[in-house]
Amino acid sequence: MISFVLGVEDLADTRFALSPLGESVFSLRVLRDPGLSALHLPWRRSVLGRLGPLDTGLLMSLVARRLTLPDFLTPRPPGFAPSFEEELALVRATPPDRVRRDLIAAHAPDPLPQALRAAAGADDAAVAVLRDAVCDLLRRYWEIAVEPAWPRMKLLLEADMTYRARQLAMGGARRLFAGMHPNLRWENGVLHIDRMIGRHRAEASGRGLLLVPSVFAHKPAPPVDPGEAPLLVYPSRGVATLWTEPATADPAALVSLLGATRARLLDLLDEPLPTVEIARRFRITPSAVSQHLRVLYATGLLTRARDGRHVLYHRSPLGDRLAGTR
Repeated sequence: MISFVLGVEDLADTRFALSPLGESVFSLRVLRDPGLSALHLPWRRSVLGRLGPLDTGLLMSLVARRLTLPDFLTPRPPGFAPSFEEELALVRATPPDRVRRDLIAAHAPDPLPQALRAAAGADDAAVAVLRDAVCDLLRRYWEIAVEPAWPRMKLLLEADMTYRARQLAMGGARRLFAGMHPNLRWENGVLHIDRMIGRHRAEASGRGLLLVPSVFAHKPAPPVDPGEAPLLVYPSRGVATLWTEPATADPAALVSLLGATRARLLDLLDEPLPTVEIARRFRITPSAVSQHLRVLYATGLLTRARDGRHVLYHRSPLGDRLAGTR
């Protein structure tokens, strides 16, 4: 069990942050052990076939047999929503002795894997070369595996933080941590994290607590090093919805929502057309068409652009999603 002792000032300084680098590093555990979460299998299948150019031996060696990760690869986010490059710059600045220590601590009691073994006895220059190679590898991995999904992931994580902030406002720390994960217990000013490999008790001592929701974390994950400032990566809500494809629109439901004429208009306007041409195809007056087009345009389902004397209407991306097209 790992425990964080939090005083009044630490609770007042409890904050949330996002970590694109952290998500990339935690996703490596899902690649290494697909049994961690069936929810991520669609993502895992889509990513495995695109990792060919990467040094997957070095990449997978970053995850220990017990699935622990080196602390230096998940630095404390420097702000609420840092960029991947901002966080990666912190990793590049990690002193070689810290890199060596964190690699050994993450893999203990096992020896370092072959791809990292040189770091144990190498001089600082060689460890710095390894650190930079890992950073370059993580950037390429981010671009292939995580960055394409990051906008969706970010929305989900922000929604989780909004929910947690409401829990804190309604019931204080006890309610916040009670609903976060079964392994967390709040008791007499101490946050206990059960079922951990490590065992230590860390005093926050005015450093506060940083909470980082994660798509890929399957359980709460504090730093391995007891000397690190209190930080807790925890599983986000709603992950089951992340990799599912949106349902295809039901034409009958679309008619019920918009009416038959506007549903037909939305279906027709996958190509830009002027009012007069739409009226000709529908065999109704241009004024009647204009009335329907104004409504669809005002609700963001259509775009429009002038072409000479004509105004061309075209389905917007929102209209595409509503109509069930790509």
